[in-house]
Amino acid sequence: MMRFKPIAAVVLLARFLKAVVLSGIQTVQVILRASFGQRTPPPAAFLRVHFAPMSPMGASLLGCMITLTPGTTTLDIDMENRIILMHVLDASDTDAIVQGIRDDFESGLVPLFGVRA
Repeated sequence: MMRFKPIAAVVLLARFLKAVVLSGIQTVQVILRASFGQRTPPPAAFLRVHFAPMSPMGASLLGCMITLTPGTTTLDIDMENRIILMHVLDASDTDAIVQGIRDDFESGLVPLFGVRA
């Protein structure tokens, strides 16, 4: 059984809250720009994101964190292949989206819920 790591949990929470605020601002900008015809809306897309080995609880929490972040929604979690299917409102830079998920969420979840591959 893994030990609870309170510092890792607090760091993860801080990263998550920061991501929610920044993504909320970006999502509002996308909506307002499209509403007032300042530019064409960015492309939306479905992405498949591979995630690090972690317990089902960790993968579920990762999916919840993605869904709770404005502009993104988790559609499916494939534990066998470690892939999350998600929808993003602004897919103009998918590499940055995937890297943000890894940096902000996955890197904080692995110390708490990671398993050996």
